[in-house]
Amino acid sequence: MLTQQQGRVALEDIADLNQLKWELNSLPAVDVGDYIAELPGKRRAIAFRLLNKAQAIDVFEYLPQEVQEELIGSLHDTQVCQIMEAMRPDDRAELFDELPAGVVKRLVQQLSPSERQATATILGYPEATAGRVMTTEYVRLREGLTVGEALSKIRLSDQDKETIYYAYVTDDNRKLVQVVSLRQLLFSIPDALIRDVASYRVIKAYTEMPQEEVARLMQRYDLIALPVVDREDRLVGIITIDDVIDILEEEATEDIQRLAGLSSGDEEALSSPWVTIQNRLPWLLGVMALYIGAASAIAPFQTVISQVPVLAVIMPIFSNTGGTVAIQAVTVTIRGLSVGEVTPLDTLRILRKEVLAALGTASVLGLTLFLLSFIWTTPGSRWVGIIAGLVMGINVFVAVILGTLLPMGIKRLKLDPAMMSGPLLTTTLDAVGFIIFLSLISLALNVFGLKPH
Repeated sequence: MLTQQQGRVALEDIADLNQLKWELNSLPAVDVGDYIAELPGKRRAIAFRLLNKAQAIDVFEYLPQEVQEELIGSLHDTQVCQIMEAMRPDDRAELFDELPAGVVKRLVQQLSPSERQATATILGYPEATAGRVMTTEYVRLREGLTVGEALSKIRLSDQDKETIYYAYVTDDNRKLVQVVSLRQLLFSIPDALIRDVASYRVIKAYTEMPQEEVARLMQRYDLIALPVVDREDRLVGIITIDDVIDILEEEATEDIQRLAGLSSGDEEALSSPWVTIQNRLPWLLGVMALYIGAASAIAPFQTVISQVPVLAVIMPIFSNTGGTVAIQAVTVTIRGLSVGEVTPLDTLRILRKEVLAALGTASVLGLTLFLLSFIWTTPGSRWVGIIAGLVMGINVFVAVILGTLLPMGIKRLKLDPAMMSGPLLTTTLDAVGFIIFLSLISLALNVFGLKPH
């Protein structure tokens, strides 16, 4: 296996370039892509030029998009044109999404008419839909063919298709009629008609279907490819299992980051500091504003806090516990919605379960805070622990309920539940909890005459 250190030495020593060239062209494309991506910027183009044409085309598709963009500016136009022509239409469209409009226009003009049309077709659909992530490279068969004719057609015409495991049978208007697997073709009599072998039970996606629904559909039926049709049921492309893996990763990343308050939902670990600031600062300022609101809610109770100093010890525990409970409930609910495990129609079932769990959780956590307060307070201030335990229980119960109902409500409005940021929910709970807690303490001091001593 070629190491980064060996590669760097080879790039500096002309005598070792031939050995490096041989190794780069012998390794799997995905490993070469990782190697080139980790090289310093100026050396990536040198290493990439050592690849033969076929290896260069394969490696390019495994490179991160920022490295692809960098190489497009470094390589000769002829080599760039060859790579763009050989890329899968869906991968090419994804790359074009990230490039400047002027560069895209130049690259599109250099494509062959068929590849230009395939790219334009994909780019014509909205982002994050089945049409945008599909490929136009698939095996299509006519209804009247025999099994033998179908296999001959696949051998002669479909060698470069992204997958040949499924073939799709269409009528003269390209309307999708049936689907047949390569296994069925291989084990059928050559003279049998395709229509007698293929299945009419076709699982399909429409071009406007959201990509996460596509992923759930393929997962549900254990498919390695899914046909995509337009509104007239005409076959326009397929989505393959590798695309679905990318979709699931993208959706999971987006949900996790949005729950943490990252505005874009797609920040990478090695993003530039400016991108990190853009993604995080707006939410941090918003959360700070919420905490200012929470602090403002506490401000009128400064005298109460000075009279009962133990509140300064209890309140952080009270705040952090309620927020954590809310995040747990939100995460579980959003995960269930994201993978299709539950829908808004299951709200009452989930709420029943969560209410029972909330009662148990609230009781235990409320009792725990009461016991801790009992230890920290003086004998004359035990009543503070009773209020703290009671409000902790109420706050935990409310946190669990909101963590279940809010994502369900947002989903029912056909919005993304992940847009409900965790910090937004936790700071709101903090503010409300502090007001209730300090109001009860104030009531105990001023109305009932309870004094800490």
